[in-house]
This record gives sequence, structure tokens and C-alpha cells, in this order.
Amino acid sequence: MLIRAAQGEEMRQEWAPLSRIAPVLGRAVLASEDQKFCRHFGFDWQSLNEAWADWSEGRRARGASTLTMQTAKNLFLWPGRSLVRKGAEAYLALWIELLWPKARILEVYLNIAEWGPGIYGAQAASRQFFAKPAASLSAEEAARLAAVLPNPRRFSAGSPSGYTLERAAIIRVKMSAIASADAQGCR
Repeated sequence: MLIRAAQGEEMRQEWAPLSRIAPVLGRAVLASEDQKFCRHFGFDWQSLNEAWADWSEGRRARGASTLTMQTAKNLFLWPGRSLVRKGAEAYLALWIELLWPKARILEVYLNIAEWGPGIYGAQAASRQFFAKPAASLSAEEAARLAAVLPNPRRFSAGSPSGYTLERAAIIRVKMSAIASADAQGCR
């Protein structure tokens, strides 16, 4: 957010406690970004090993960041891809996992994630794209928001492309496997 603000970009951000964000959004984000969130301690070792193997063999490495790692990056670091940034991200993710319960990690992530150009946090995104508070999101709206997370500057939850709608449909299917308790921070 600070980098975008320094670049002169208009920003909208509105904090909402986890209790005022529809649980379906937590489920959608976990289904989309980190299905093992409640079972790992900040690192998905299987995904990291697969990404390393891809990179080692010259293939484009797929994402292996957990929600905790993404929270560390969004909260403390800069965008971009480098081993230095990834190392700092891993170090910070470890501390976040040690100091915060899963519910706090999810709450912070949902409130600092960029959901569209200059739109930060679930509450601002819900108001911008669906003209309602985050507490009132439907499962379809939540899935559309989660579908844009890989590239919220390219994809829109409010005016979804065919790709975004397809991705949202896949997320909706995966959401059924995410328990409601998981979507509220792994209680």
C-alpha cells in the first residue's frame, strides 16, 4: 500500500474484524490460495519442493506461498520476485506463525490483500464491487473475489472475464471441502 501511495495511486482501504467478514470469503480464499492453511506452520513443504523442482529444471515455478507467507510479504515487504525477498518472507512467516493465531493471520490477510487497483481489504472490495458490506457476501461473490487474487490489477471481481468466472466456479467446488471453522481461522 505504501509503495502504491508513494506512486500517487488512489487507495481505498477499510478494516473489518474477522467477525464482520462473511465466513464464505475465508473459505473461498483458503480454497483458492492455501488449502492446507489450518494444517501447516507457515510453510507448505510439498508445494515448496515441487516449485523448487520446477525451477531447478528450468520450468516456470508455480506459486508455493502460503497465506502466512503472503501476509508477511504484503505487510512488511516489497513486490517482486527475488531470493532475498523470498528469504525475508520465510523468516517473517515463521515469526507470524509463532506470534499470531491462525484467525489473526487470516484476518490481517483479508484486510491488507489487494482485490483490485488501489482496493485493499475485504470490506473495501465488497463495497466497491458488490455495494454491500463484507459480512453480506454470498458464496459466489466470495469466490469471484478470491479468483482475482493472483492478479487483482488484471482481473476484476466486479466485471469478471470468462477466466475469472471459470476460476470462481472451481473455487466454489473447492470451498465445500473447507470447513466453516477453517474459514474463521482454524478454531
